[in-house]
Amino acid sequence: MSTRWCWLPPITADGATQMKIDQQLFQAHCTGEQPPTLRFYTWHPVALSLGYHQKHYPHHWSELSWQGRKLDIVRRPTGGRAVLHQGDLTYMVVMSGERKQRQEIYREICEFLRLGWAKLGISLNYGQTGRGYIHNPSCFGTATAADLVTPEGYKLIGSAQLRRGSCVLQHGSMRLSPDALLFEQVFGASEGVGDYPIPYGVEEVITVLREAAQEWFRGDWFTQELS
Repeated sequence: MSTRWCWLPPITADGATQMKIDQQLFQAHCTGEQPPTLRFYTWHPVALSLGYHQKHYPHHWSELSWQGRKLDIVRRPTGGRAVLHQGDLTYMVVMSGERKQRQEIYREICEFLRLGWAKLGISLNYGQTGRGYIHNPSCFGTATAADLVTPEGYKLIGSAQLRRGSCVLQHGSMRLSPDALLFEQVFGASEGVGDYPIPYGVEEVITVLREAAQEWFRGDWFTQELS
């Protein structure tokens, strides 16, 4: 019997709302009320999201603004380091299965991203950084084995997880059109932003990645509107 997968159409909302939706979908999945689910979304206004265990961050982050509005600072339910959500696209997957190692789950989910971006002509591989990443405040300052980088070493996608038993929430940020100056104001370095332009818009990327997910995860897919 094929697995029933849910697709949620993309929405734009503030960071606190997006994180609440992710958490509620995860909790509903853990209790059997929500099937495996995929969604994409963008953040408005621009925000910084902190990893669940990231207790400290630079004071000047609270004073930063973008286009006349202060940057929101939101805590994610997942781990990892800070992510600047400007010019990016976020994906989210909740699913469950065998109690595999964390890295196995990362790869099992990230393969649909690799497949989709390959269809867009961009080859992605897993990062190599060890545990030293924890000393870098920026998620995109290093590339761990959970992240996806181009052959040139540019980190295009950073991902993070929350697990409860065999249930997994994984979401991540894809840098499509980030502003190098804002990125440098936040993290003190541009981390290559602007050096690897992505020639695709958000809608085109979503369409290709959704098709890749249906191909990779298979199953019986249906659309569910957020209420």
